[in-house]
Amino acid sequence: MKVTVLVGGVGGARFLLGVQKLLGLGQFGDGSDAETAAHELTAVVNVGDDAWMHGVRICPDLDTCMYTLGGGVDPERGWGHRDETWHAMEELARYGMQPDWFGLGDRDLATHLVRTQALRAGYPLTEVTAALCDRWQPGARLLPVTNDSCETHVVITDPADDSQRAIHFQEWWVRYRAEVPTHGFGFVGSEKASATAEVTEAIAGADIVLLAPSNPVVSIGAILAVPGIRAALRSTPAPVVGYSPIIAGKPLRGMADTCLSVIGVESTAQAVGAHYGARSATGILDYWLVHEGEHVQVDGVTVCSAPLLMTDPAATAEMVRTGLDLAGKR
Repeated sequence: MKVTVLVGGVGGARFLLGVQKLLGLGQFGDGSDAETAAHELTAVVNVGDDAWMHGVRICPDLDTCMYTLGGGVDPERGWGHRDETWHAMEELARYGMQPDWFGLGDRDLATHLVRTQALRAGYPLTEVTAALCDRWQPGARLLPVTNDSCETHVVITDPADDSQRAIHFQEWWVRYRAEVPTHGFGFVGSEKASATAEVTEAIAGADIVLLAPSNPVVSIGAILAVPGIRAALRSTPAPVVGYSPIIAGKPLRGMADTCLSVIGVESTAQAVGAHYGARSATGILDYWLVHEGEHVQVDGVTVCSAPLLMTDPAATAEMVRTGLDLAGKR
């Protein structure tokens, strides 16, 4: 089976672990060639969070997926290296270097240095990511949605002078914790960006496409903002199954409710499903999974309820199994 998943962030990485658990891939497999031949997992990963800081290119979602699937993620934070140290950031602070609000661990810095050197040598992000994965062996193909710069920026009211200005998503998310008046999101560079051939082929050639329960605005939404992605989702012969990130009016993790309110979408499984819409109309979904006990109707979309709490890979695997069963792929 070929499974393609659109993901972003910590929740997306944990969802991928559930897919691997179900299919017996990665750390849940035996490492045999037969295992690899039986199933293929591809993750189309958000790059809207990517940023230049301290002269290096940081790709948070790609790295979170790579570290998580490769067994090296910090289990407490859910991102970054386990057993991390912070000596470089401490020294940068002594020099007064900005930004001082973004944590850059010493082990993590090595990844960014390798990536930056390769990018400046002219290699595309897709190839650079594949090279980094040679070290981590994540048991899945991790594809940045685009090789082009397509960064998420946020229009806020500046707390310093009450003026409106646009800042990078990382500053809004990490520095301000999304707790400043927020007016909109923009995907800077999207007008010149394009989905990679590897991504569109992974969607077109999949047996099933899954939308992880990642943030609908700044994770899945940022992926959909890249030209070519919506068209690929609408034209693939594979069924498209989405998982609600909203349970009882609250996000599974992160600040999806804050992001949704900014774009005028209620924090409900119903509203998010309608926001994505049906492929039979102008949207991207065939099936929509919501948490058990919720009663949702989305025109043109088959809705099913199931436990959606990703408490561990086994529970997440059952979520994935339900989606595959719903789409007739098990």
